[in-house]
Amino acid sequence: MSEMPRDLYIPPDALEIILESFEGPLDLLLYLIRRANINVLDIPMAPLTVQYLAYVEAMRKHNLELAAEYLLMAAMLIEIKSRMLLPRIPRVDEGEAEDPRAELVRRLVEYERMKAAAAKLEELPQAGRDFEWVTVWIADKVVKRQPEVSLHDLQVAWLSLMKQVKIHQHHKIHREELSVREHMSLILRRLQGGGHMLFEQLFDLTLGAPGLVVSFLAMLELAREAMVEITQSEALAPIYVRLPDAVTL
Repeated sequence: MSEMPRDLYIPPDALEIILESFEGPLDLLLYLIRRANINVLDIPMAPLTVQYLAYVEAMRKHNLELAAEYLLMAAMLIEIKSRMLLPRIPRVDEGEAEDPRAELVRRLVEYERMKAAAAKLEELPQAGRDFEWVTVWIADKVVKRQPEVSLHDLQVAWLSLMKQVKIHQHHKIHREELSVREHMSLILRRLQGGGHMLFEQLFDLTLGAPGLVVSFLAMLELAREAMVEITQSEALAPIYVRLPDAVTL
């Protein structure tokens, strides 16, 4: 496209100029002072005011609202320039007239310090810009979880006992009354000393198959009522039985 189309309409406020070089009137003043290599403690107000007003006038043509705070500073510079043209009246108490630039110099020095401090803070690493926070959860205490005893494990242990009882089996027929509650009490008494006992140690092989059956039923009843804990360190490992901490005899 070599020329602007004739039917192209551009609204008056379509072009907006954003001045990003300066953050305010003090920033502009500081820039003009540093560019001219002027001592901030001895500011020549006449040339500084001329340069400042030229910049504000250029900015006012594009955005009057943006230039409002700059116009306020321009009025302050003109006032200081006018006061410097007038004779200075010495103070009675101090004997020396106050410099009209004193307040402006103080504000510029403070602004320069704050700007330098802000630049140093900007150089520091910031979360979300230079790095991200990483959260790691660490448990205070690691408790080893024991595998649960399944019915199959109890079945294997029970079949092992049945094989051993055949060795001590007597071919005598007699009537014997066996109580599950009584065997429950016997198992609890044997566990009363504390600690773990092997599953096999809680069964008396001399009682024969009927006695083992009743003892096994007593063990299952104690486990169902949470009066004993049946654990093993790993799968297919020996089974241990102990009293829970809450059970007291």
